[in-house]
Amino acid sequence: MGGVRTALYNYLFARKHGGQFLLRIEDTDQTRFVPGAEEYIRKSLAWCGLRTDEDPWQGGPHGPYRQSERKHLYRSYAEQLVKEGKAYYAFDTADELEAMRERLKAAGASAPAYNAVTRDHMRNSLSLSTSETQERIDRGDAHVIRLKVPRQAEVRFEDLIRGWVTVHSSHLDDKVLYKSDGMPTYHLANIVDDHLMGITHVIRGEEWLPSAPTHVLLYEAFGWERPAFAHLPLILKPDGNGKLSKRDGDRLGFPVFPLDWQDPATGERSSGYRERGYFPEAFINMLALLGWNPGTDQEVMSLEELTALFDLERVHKGGARFNPEKARWFNQQYLRQQPDAELGAQLQQLLATKGIASTGEKAVAAAALLKERATFAADMLEGEYLFTTGSPLEHNREAVDELQKRWKPGTAAALATFIAKVGAITVADAPAFEQAFNQALEEHGLKMGQLMPAYRLCVAGRMQGPGMFDVSAILGRDEVLSRLETGLKTGSTWG
Repeated sequence: MGGVRTALYNYLFARKHGGQFLLRIEDTDQTRFVPGAEEYIRKSLAWCGLRTDEDPWQGGPHGPYRQSERKHLYRSYAEQLVKEGKAYYAFDTADELEAMRERLKAAGASAPAYNAVTRDHMRNSLSLSTSETQERIDRGDAHVIRLKVPRQAEVRFEDLIRGWVTVHSSHLDDKVLYKSDGMPTYHLANIVDDHLMGITHVIRGEEWLPSAPTHVLLYEAFGWERPAFAHLPLILKPDGNGKLSKRDGDRLGFPVFPLDWQDPATGERSSGYRERGYFPEAFINMLALLGWNPGTDQEVMSLEELTALFDLERVHKGGARFNPEKARWFNQQYLRQQPDAELGAQLQQLLATKGIASTGEKAVAAAALLKERATFAADMLEGEYLFTTGSPLEHNREAVDELQKRWKPGTAAALATFIAKVGAITVADAPAFEQAFNQALEEHGLKMGQLMPAYRLCVAGRMQGPGMFDVSAILGRDEVLSRLETGLKTGSTWG
């Protein structure tokens, strides 16, 4: 969800300002490579309706769009910084780095780092002679290239959401820019690619805010104009206590992925919004309001409306608490907006999976009734009784027990009168059933609540559902008569 929301805000901002929305696959860290993740990203964005202008699949003028296919570009930029004294070679082994951290911890350092204080005591081109450095490179010694962070400097940049951010360079470490495996780190590749691709705005998650000062220093080192930054707030757990995670969804029973996802490393499956029956428009609408306020009371908005209203100034600084019930509410609103014909077709398909056939006309009429109580299309299967024949009392013990509890003296006589009047109906529409029912009530001096439960249980087999006159119109006179007669016969055994 967090990744999709970031993509959504980028999309809305680009479309609002007539810009381009680019998708780049940042796969320089091969240790974190996940098989299938790239295709999953493509399918997820497509399902959400977030169309990119340039990406690895359709190409574009700024390709290639996978950083692993651009790695030939990055070394020269890293070497340029070394040549200009803004970066340096470091030959330290893993053991030497660990020893350095332990020394600093022993000295009381709270956050041991490779920085302006420690680099002179490590094995790098700043502490070694030029000849020794060259000898090590020539014989193929493993090494990295690190950014040379100024020792006493203030790094300032304006965040479009958070305002001015100032960090002293003493709090920054000399980040690795180019790794010993011949791949750039995210920091170098990201800055080089944003520059070469003409990126004007970087809208990303709050977790990248600590890296922003390093990126600012890199832009300054290269002498490039940096893009505008906007760091989005976290999506929080429903209780507001910490960042939302996959485990929270598994524990509390809601999806946190747009589509079903199976972790190739562990085999664990995580359910997606698509597979749970959410409309993509509802999912996107819900996500847009997780951390952004349109400035109006309107909640249900199309992608076009979201685009027109979107403004980074209205993105919250604090985390946005995720509410799974609100997500369901959004889906309910979008389901109710669906054309009855479309929902009817979905209902027909759902019934077919249970071996129940239906005409399109009847399915459309039923969907028009059932959608008002449904959150997902599958919820309309609660109306399965509209498509079967025979009394629900014949196979529903709970309905029989409920009917017995509500069977009162006089129920049988009133129900018999109602049956007689239903039998006289010539046009079996909802008003005709309502008229017959009201006449039965009047003749026996009853109120609606005294007979309606029996009517509902005999015909629908449940106490909750759409209006019974509409239900009866869909079932038809003969089926309603048959079910009422079975109910009367059942009730007659109770006196």
